[in-house]
Amino acid sequence: MLNQKLQQKLLQKLSPQQILLMKLLQIPSVALEQRIKQEIEENPALEESGDIETVEDDFDNEQAETEEYDNKDDEFDLADYLDEDDIPSYKLSTNNYSSDDERKEIPFVSGATFHDLLINQLGLRKLSEKEYDIALTIIGNLDDSGYLQRGIEAMVDDLAFTQNISTDKDEIFKILSIIQEFDPAGVGARNLQECLLIQLRKEDQEKPSIKLAMLIIDRYFNEFTKKHYEKIIKRSDSTEDELKEAIDEILKLNPKPGNSLSESAKTNHYIIPDFIIHNNNGSLELSLNSKNTPELHLSRTYTDMLESYAEGKKTKQQKDAFMFVKQKIDSAKWFIDAIKQRQNTLYYTMNAIMNYQFDYFLTGDETNLKPMILKDIAEIVNLDISTISRVANSKYVQTPFGTFLLKSFFSESMTTESGEEVSTREIKKILSDCIDAEDKSKPLTDEQLTNILKEKGYSIARRTVAKYREQLSIPVARLRKEL
Repeated sequence: MLNQKLQQKLLQKLSPQQILLMKLLQIPSVALEQRIKQEIEENPALEESGDIETVEDDFDNEQAETEEYDNKDDEFDLADYLDEDDIPSYKLSTNNYSSDDERKEIPFVSGATFHDLLINQLGLRKLSEKEYDIALTIIGNLDDSGYLQRGIEAMVDDLAFTQNISTDKDEIFKILSIIQEFDPAGVGARNLQECLLIQLRKEDQEKPSIKLAMLIIDRYFNEFTKKHYEKIIKRSDSTEDELKEAIDEILKLNPKPGNSLSESAKTNHYIIPDFIIHNNNGSLELSLNSKNTPELHLSRTYTDMLESYAEGKKTKQQKDAFMFVKQKIDSAKWFIDAIKQRQNTLYYTMNAIMNYQFDYFLTGDETNLKPMILKDIAEIVNLDISTISRVANSKYVQTPFGTFLLKSFFSESMTTESGEEVSTREIKKILSDCIDAEDKSKPLTDEQLTNILKEKGYSIARRTVAKYREQLSIPVARLRKEL
């Protein structure tokens, strides 16, 4: 039975503009440039300025503009849409470069890829057409490190189904052994053990250290990876000095032979900082990296269309066209406003972080880092914690001491024996320094590291030391041991 009743609910919903701002806050500067290009392609009412102009930073005079639309009379103020006098103020950095300034750019050279170099060597071998096709399939299944990632049986099926080539495992092994003779030594291996053995076979086999190195990799590879040197010495009937010479030979080998080829052909990954901090005689200056962010404005063609459609009586088709143009212009104005709010939020948040960690950004000493969590910055800038989290996500800051991930400056606090609150990052720095200075023949255990930290006034448990060591990607004491 249907019932009709009144019910009161309290709901919280985000407007499309707020959702757009949250998404823009989360992406770094590099992705923002692509996002702007995508928006320009999708929205014809949004255009990029031909000549990139710059605007000086002015955060005190920024005021959000509201647009009102009277639904009763179906009228609106054209000035809200057609005002071309306002200069876009979301560009928050000044470009002081002139056409005469020297701009240094990194040249890129084109070269043969890793697989091309192997195919060139393949052409020097006398192979039948069938063997050549099999070899091409094997080379095509090598990863960038030079390892064969495809199983032999799987390649037999691949050749049968895709190229109508009937073969077996023995024939593929035969072709694979030919590829494993190519340069650089070690290509075509199916695992690290085989890769090292291929390289050792190309060395002087009469040399005692090479013989022992091959024995270690062939028979005692598991013990070698776990650094059980005593077991290797006992089982191989060798001395510690002989083992040290053999290990030195192994350490000269390349575990990823494919990476040594065609460095110029590989993609270079550069970190583009979102913030830049300068130290001007003890005064820190913050700027946003907006060099790749183009200026946006409304399309004059669309604003003229909107103006023409707004005059006089309209037919149904003209009303539809009018609403379409108005929707596109609204979307463009929202996007421009969201970019402006994004830059403001980023600046205020990073400025709060810079002032909070002033001593660190001034000296670069990690021991000056204060404990800082998202809530601390959220309270300073009067924003939600989730907003601060989006700002810190995937953003980098360039300082006089290097470029760092913004998220790395957030850390929990820990109280020392003297009652002083210190950052956990400071403790990790001290832990890392202790391990760097240890005797590698007798590396410090987690228990010993715990005692050292307690002597320095940091009373933490051994399991906490182990957790910090793992976060620093430092192996256990046994794996840090050297002869």
